[in-house]
Amino acid sequence: MKKHAIIPVFIPHKGCPNDCVFCNQKAITARTADVYPEDVEKIINEYLPTLEGRGLEEIEIAFFGGSFTGIPIEEQSAFLEVAKKYKDAGKIDRIHLSTRPDYIDRRILDNLRKYDVDVIELGVQSFDEEVLLASNRGHSVKAVYDACTLIREYGFTLGIQLMIGLPLDNREKSIESARKTVEIGPEIARLYPTVILKDTELYEMYKRGEYTPENHDEMVVTVAEMYKILTGAGINVIRVGLKSTDLINDGDGEDSAVIGNSYHPAFRQLVEGAIAKEKIDERIKEMFPDAVSKGYWDEDPPSLCPLIKVISNSRDFSNIIGHKGVNKKYFENEYLWLNIRYEKDNTLADGELVVVK
Repeated sequence: MKKHAIIPVFIPHKGCPNDCVFCNQKAITARTADVYPEDVEKIINEYLPTLEGRGLEEIEIAFFGGSFTGIPIEEQSAFLEVAKKYKDAGKIDRIHLSTRPDYIDRRILDNLRKYDVDVIELGVQSFDEEVLLASNRGHSVKAVYDACTLIREYGFTLGIQLMIGLPLDNREKSIESARKTVEIGPEIARLYPTVILKDTELYEMYKRGEYTPENHDEMVVTVAEMYKILTGAGINVIRVGLKSTDLINDGDGEDSAVIGNSYHPAFRQLVEGAIAKEKIDERIKEMFPDAVSKGYWDEDPPSLCPLIKVISNSRDFSNIIGHKGVNKKYFENEYLWLNIRYEKDNTLADGELVVVK
């Protein structure tokens, strides 16, 4: 059962005069109207009754959709005052917001601390100067390090968001961004493959032939490697890929905001499934080194194929099977001489899988 719930408040494009090439804030948030402090109270009051009796350990309010600390500090305070009122009353546990690295300074952080903010996520996107410039981010890598240092100094929980496949990006640069994220050591991270949205400069670059999106399969491999680097360092990757909305979807037609196949609604499962496939493959090779290297069972299968069990908990079971059964099909074709059984064991931890004879 899910023990954590988020009450999202979207503040579309407020406080962000910069026009990153990939950004169509209206499409991402599916909102056009401004949001005011009284709206925040209404949103919280609408959510809270739906969360009662669910055994939740934590409820947080999260300000997303724009660059929160870029709006006038008086407006920030008005929004945060509402959130703090509910936190002081014990109705929510954490206050969470996202912003840009260049909208962090001591004055801003003093104000956020005054209103008992807990989590600050930075839209870092990349640690490569060329990628930031080509994406019109409007800040340098130094701004990222400066912001992270200050946030750490003030004691906030730090989150870092990375985008993969931006203009001038490549696999090596993306993986290096994951490594540099580990060096900073945020508590949480998000990994967002670049999605081409209509009404963006990136879309125009795509139409002019100035930008070619990364091959989908290669994107999965790259993000899987980044995911392993981050989780291996104890960083909680709370999101992989954009969440589906009415505008961002995998449907066809002129009404879709997404161009081509740059978006996949189950991207996290593709990534976690690829990682599970790699683990299972390695384990099989360890268990049957001679058979794998010589391939003699492929040529002359024994009358009784060896049986192995691939086991995970219920939450991860779809990952070992793979999206639409892709892993299961792979192992059936790759190891004709094996009888593979897939089982569930809820005593196993999340992300843990076992392969046994």
